[in-house]
Amino acid sequence: MPRIDSSSLQTLAARALERAGASPDAALSTARALVAADAQGLASHGVARVPQYARHLQLGRVEGHARPRIVRSRGSAVLVDAGRGFAYPALELAVHTSLERVAEQGVVFAGVTNSHHFGAAALHLAPVARQGHVGFLFGNSPAAIPAWGGRRALFGTNPVAAVFPRRDAPPLVIDLSLSEVARGKLMLAAQEGREIPLGWALDAQGQPTTDPHAGLTGMMCAAGGVKGTMLALLVELLCVGLTGAAFGFEADSFFTDEGNAPRLGQAILVLDPDALAGRAAYFERIETLIAAMLLDETVRLPGARRGAREAHATQHGIEIPDTLFAQLNNLAGQPAPV
Repeated sequence: MPRIDSSSLQTLAARALERAGASPDAALSTARALVAADAQGLASHGVARVPQYARHLQLGRVEGHARPRIVRSRGSAVLVDAGRGFAYPALELAVHTSLERVAEQGVVFAGVTNSHHFGAAALHLAPVARQGHVGFLFGNSPAAIPAWGGRRALFGTNPVAAVFPRRDAPPLVIDLSLSEVARGKLMLAAQEGREIPLGWALDAQGQPTTDPHAGLTGMMCAAGGVKGTMLALLVELLCVGLTGAAFGFEADSFFTDEGNAPRLGQAILVLDPDALAGRAAYFERIETLIAAMLLDETVRLPGARRGAREAHATQHGIEIPDTLFAQLNNLAGQPAPV
């Protein structure tokens, strides 16, 4: 299994996406986010997505030369249209605009519409935490979870992420999908020929399955049963009702080559602690809670493992499966190094 430094892997992924039809800017923005996910150990949202994205470019499911733009703006609310292009440039614009406005407004809500798959959710919020603000990100996705009591996929796995900065330490990073596991884990298992545990997915007939291919064409189990299902509904309403994007059941699966442009929605909320109790009070309260959590030696703070993996990847590079490395080189139009 080859080990590649982040910069080289980013160049390879960007070249593959550009050759498939993405503009240089869109390819670079997307590749940067995918490599960042791999560096944090999130392989299901890393460069393993490049072959899928390349096929979507070639088949017109994503517009490679779309340029995101602000289409509505009033006070602390802004709407970004991704133009049916990749989500990454659109979310960069939404986050940048939110950070420009939050000092004056105190809180900013930025919606993104007509978007695509947006990868590892919390990574988009890294600039928010670096500037000392609290951030939330929500996004809907193609239908994978049935409504409670239903028999067909209706809601997406609908990731939710949050960042809470700390005074002199890495931020708390919370990132989860509302299915029992992220659907990307089924994609990886299918690519590697592995079974999945029972309780992750259902087949097209609604029966539990250990076959990742059956799970990808079937349904995902909601985390927490009815509670997870209600949260998935909440995200659909937030990311679609306020942005005009497509519901999960209106978007074709990411895991098939052909289909429609998904036109999904994302929502970002950025809050300046100084607008509420104040930054000093915020940090005191956060650190008090963390100290209480860490009284139990077995507690691991959310985001800590990602940071450790990122530091290791920076020093030692990122491991890529041989088959994926060959695919990336083929898509980039170059022979794989021997």
